[in-house]
Amino acid sequence: MNSRYIAFSEVNRLRVMKIFNSILEFKELWSLATERFIAWWEKDLRSPLVQITVPRKGLEDRVAMLFNRWHWGFARNPGNPIETVESFVEWCRNMVFLADSYPNLWINLGPGIVAGYFGSKVFFKETTAIPEDSTVSKLVEKSGWNQSYATVWFGASADSSEVKNWDEIDSMVRFDPDNFWWRKTIEFTTLALKYRRGRYIVGLTDLGGVHDVLASLRGTQNLVKDMYYNPRKVEEISWRILELWHIYYDKLYEIVREQQYGTSAWMGLWSPGKWYPIQCDFSAILSPKLFQKFVLPILEEHCVRLDNTVYHLDGPGELPHVDFLVKIERLNGIQWVPGAAMEALNRDCGSEYWIPLYRKILEYGKNLVISVPYARVLEILEKLSTIKGVAIQVGCPNAEVAKKLLAKLVDKNIIDSEFIREIPLLV
Repeated sequence: MNSRYIAFSEVNRLRVMKIFNSILEFKELWSLATERFIAWWEKDLRSPLVQITVPRKGLEDRVAMLFNRWHWGFARNPGNPIETVESFVEWCRNMVFLADSYPNLWINLGPGIVAGYFGSKVFFKETTAIPEDSTVSKLVEKSGWNQSYATVWFGASADSSEVKNWDEIDSMVRFDPDNFWWRKTIEFTTLALKYRRGRYIVGLTDLGGVHDVLASLRGTQNLVKDMYYNPRKVEEISWRILELWHIYYDKLYEIVREQQYGTSAWMGLWSPGKWYPIQCDFSAILSPKLFQKFVLPILEEHCVRLDNTVYHLDGPGELPHVDFLVKIERLNGIQWVPGAAMEALNRDCGSEYWIPLYRKILEYGKNLVISVPYARVLEILEKLSTIKGVAIQVGCPNAEVAKKLLAKLVDKNIIDSEFIREIPLLV
């Protein structure tokens, strides 16, 4: 077939896809939000992205239950994905997505499911009761409705008996089209798209960081030692995982792009092209020298192969690597997550304690993604050297709080005045 015809057909397909995806049932001003996202990625948006989510009036307890049901549903009960999709849709009906937020059904099988694709054992762990006097309990109460106390672990990260030697890892790190979790990922993604019906956005699963996946196979401490005593093997397998990571990503991307304009992921950001959060939680225990040698080249390659990337900077242990991250030319931005220990000390993302970090990220021309308590949103924006390139994610506990916050943001010309039209949705 003529290549010019193929190119023309692709352009038309994207135009049609964009038109049909310009309105979402659960996000009336989705077209405006997508325009703002595109400008944000291109560094053309003068205002920050502000993503506000809030339960409908009187439904605060119900949305907490529904969130936990759908958020971990695919991992908790892989045999009944319909229930998870239906729970998500019901959750959306009880929620309001204000400003740049949107209903994002991402396929949650745990952070780093690529380890599961390689045959690593998958452990789903859930705590149904949180001690009332615990730090976690206080954080849940402080943050509001959008919490779920469960997670998924893989292989050696959960059970030391699952540590693999290099010969075993050699045989595991390959593409297996019949792997249970890979087939489930395709099934769940396809199902979520089928039932989308113009109501929400489908986000890709959490593939994980290359070295986080490798640590799930080899064991964290073993992998650190191997970086000293067997560096060639670490590099060899890391690059093999990277190649496979992108095979998985591309296959999922192709499934999504056939039925949806743009991509999303667990971070809750949307892009018109290939976008994904990149990460290396494992780097929290690495020296800057080891990070530069083993991790940095992998991250740079991700940025080359994807259209948009944001690095997930998770906790103080990763701060020594910031100077390397801000100099990755094609990295769009950095998401900062202080962690529970810092938040317990009142050093959440809205604390002025992190202003020097934020300024460094922004001064290097990188976008900044932070989740800020609703009471600190205006305060933190006023203290930043610039609000251009910032994305703030905030969960409000009730409609009244959300209404006041949205009105103030519009009044101060921080976000598009069109979003004031969403206030009646809070009734």
